[in-house]
Amino acid sequence: MRILGISAFYHDSAAALVVDGEIVAAAQEERFTRRKHDAGFPTNAVNYCLAQGNLKLSELDHIAFYDKPFLKFERLLETYVAFAPRGFRSFQMALPLWIKEKLFQKDGLARELSGIEPGHDWAGKLLFAEHHLSHAASAFYPSPFEEALVLTLDGVGEWCTTSAGLGSGADLAIHRELHFPHSLGLLYSAFTYYTGFKVNSGEYKVMGLAPYGEPKYAGVILDKLMDLKADGSFRLDLGYFDYCTGLTMTNDKFAALFGEPVRTPEKLLTQFHMDIAASVQAVTEEVMLRLTRSLAGETGAKNLCLAGGVALNCVANGKVLRDGRFEKIWIQPAAGDAGGALGAALSAYYLHAGKPRVRPANGDSMRGAYLGPSFTQEEIERRLEAAGARFETVPEADMIARTAADLAAGKAVGWFQGRMEFGPRALGARSILGDARSPSMQKTLNLRVKYRESFRPFAPSVLREEVGRWFELDEDSPYMLLVADVVPERRRAMTAVERALFGIDKLNVARSEIPAVTHVDYSARIQTVHKDTNPAYHALIAAFQGLTSCPVLVNTSFNVRGEPIVCTPEDAFRCFMGTDIERLVVGNCLLAKEAQDPSLKQDYKEAFELD
Repeated sequence: MRILGISAFYHDSAAALVVDGEIVAAAQEERFTRRKHDAGFPTNAVNYCLAQGNLKLSELDHIAFYDKPFLKFERLLETYVAFAPRGFRSFQMALPLWIKEKLFQKDGLARELSGIEPGHDWAGKLLFAEHHLSHAASAFYPSPFEEALVLTLDGVGEWCTTSAGLGSGADLAIHRELHFPHSLGLLYSAFTYYTGFKVNSGEYKVMGLAPYGEPKYAGVILDKLMDLKADGSFRLDLGYFDYCTGLTMTNDKFAALFGEPVRTPEKLLTQFHMDIAASVQAVTEEVMLRLTRSLAGETGAKNLCLAGGVALNCVANGKVLRDGRFEKIWIQPAAGDAGGALGAALSAYYLHAGKPRVRPANGDSMRGAYLGPSFTQEEIERRLEAAGARFETVPEADMIARTAADLAAGKAVGWFQGRMEFGPRALGARSILGDARSPSMQKTLNLRVKYRESFRPFAPSVLREEVGRWFELDEDSPYMLLVADVVPERRRAMTAVERALFGIDKLNVARSEIPAVTHVDYSARIQTVHKDTNPAYHALIAAFQGLTSCPVLVNTSFNVRGEPIVCTPEDAFRCFMGTDIERLVVGNCLLAKEAQDPSLKQDYKEAFELD
């Protein structure tokens, strides 16, 4: 049975192909269009999935969409009626779009599919899954567990904002829900907006900013904004928020509560903003701990699966793991809306078609999340030549050895190998790499390569067999979704002056043997690298270890601020030429910055400045 899953029309559109229960392909539309968080119909991603499966659209048994538009419209209407006459302007803006496009989404989807392959009754093949069921299916079915508690948390789907269910074999059922407008994801997004970052994309910046502050306002949040119960359920005081009917996330009452106006993006981050970030992060962790403790006690479940946008909060995930209420935790790497495409396809296969569970003999069924496009060596060389690149092609063993030597010499390396990752994290297929031992690498990559805020931390990629020697973690973390501290013996003792520093002044203090990936609280967002899912990346880190005795590299996504992760060799070359990346490795092709056409370099630099 061949099923295509689609998520679209909100943010992070994507497509995924499942054939006889096996995940064949999955990709986000933004990677092809180069528009960050592209919400349009994922034509390019659909075409890629079909090509990867060697299928025509008409050969699919079902096409599954990740949510139910009529239920969303019901929520929209009921919300505006409940808050009337407030929010009339927002309602006036939203209603024409719904009537024109979203309310009759089945017809719209059929039209889009006809544009790919005309002459078929696509409406007859369409299925619609509820939003949080799509999230839950994306978490449970690819997991390595036969049975698990499945917890999903995000902003909002149709009505649901948090759901808890149980998966067993091919069965999955949601047993409990928390409904809009009471939402942990929207609470976090409200603080994302308040601290001057973009909602639905800047939440991870708040998480990265939090360790620079103190949770001074956590009590205010719990006293004034949220009524949090012992079991993790809660209600928000909507008098402080504007997201139900307004055009912003928070209102003047919210700003008055904390004593500062909403930060505009161009304004300097202060200690206040860092403390606000630390406070909402602490509250989020408390909610997740209360939820998981309560659900573990109720169900007796040994395993936990997580999905939804809040499941990308890897700091909170690490706290849940260390809390010890579950033996194992598995988190969907594409936990946000993009992963809903995969969940829709899987729920159609198991719950609609009633097929038996397909599980690999070992590990999960996500293939390391390497589910996107790849390119043959011949294609890589042809595309690079067309882009004007000057490169040297070498055998793979030489490519690994020379790249490891460049990294050991402190060079920033663009690394483009194999199939592109599915989800927001670069996992050693479309990555920028650096030496984790370098005390200047974090600042270099942030300011000269990524063109982003200096406070942003970088993640370590570490050989799975070495992780316990460097971090307080001895679990698989292949998707960079768990945070743990550097082990004490790798830390550096700080002086009294250094310990007394506050806020952003903490940034330049080297805290361990691997300062480029050690955050100011000694934590790190860890990716364990496995030989079976990414042999080339594993070999590179092993070669680097042979030169340096360190099995850890800096790994950040191959892009610059405001752009999606690169998809093609041409994208990689453009990013390489427009930044201070010193080496580029695409397949077996090695590119040195000094060997490139200087005029071409200037053109790309200017293009990035214009962007």
